[in-house]
Amino acid sequence: MRAKLINVKGTWREVADSARTTIHKESGISEPPSSWKRRMLMAEHSPIRQILIKAKWYDLPYWVSVHITRHFIGFFHAVRTQRTDRTGTNRDELPQGALVEHEVEVNAQALINTSRKRLCYQASKETTQAWELLLTSFEDEEPELRACCVRECVYRGFCPEYISCGYHKTKAYKTELDLYREGINQ
Repeated sequence: MRAKLINVKGTWREVADSARTTIHKESGISEPPSSWKRRMLMAEHSPIRQILIKAKWYDLPYWVSVHITRHFIGFFHAVRTQRTDRTGTNRDELPQGALVEHEVEVNAQALINTSRKRLCYQASKETTQAWELLLTSFEDEEPELRACCVRECVYRGFCPEYISCGYHKTKAYKTELDLYREGINQ
């Protein structure tokens, strides 16, 4: 299984200009600094939805693809078909582990929301691995966005799961939470 970034659509300058519009200010002329991007992402203000990540997984187990397609707000999914008339293989004979390609275009808000569920230790290991590959695919281009994509317990500051994995009681959790919260104070 691997993931590849196709492109990033939308610019931070456009996000900043939209944010300025909402507070009745004129458009700016410069690229906003990293600290501003991180604050906008941490605040989850609506203009962040203009940042779109387009990426593709290769050799993704079909059942993992199904987990990912459950997230649809802010997403466009394109999954390789398993239709018998298109593939020549009887779909009824394909196992859930059959490998597919899965392409997504997803906005920044949806990435943050989905990360909360798919990075949780209660998610399946394979789905978490696939999601991590997606996040890694764009972390060089959008490091501030990647830094805001955290598991639910880090996002909330506590574990809301009915059956907790216990991660929120570990030193690793405290370290991860402190790193995430640094973004609030930038």
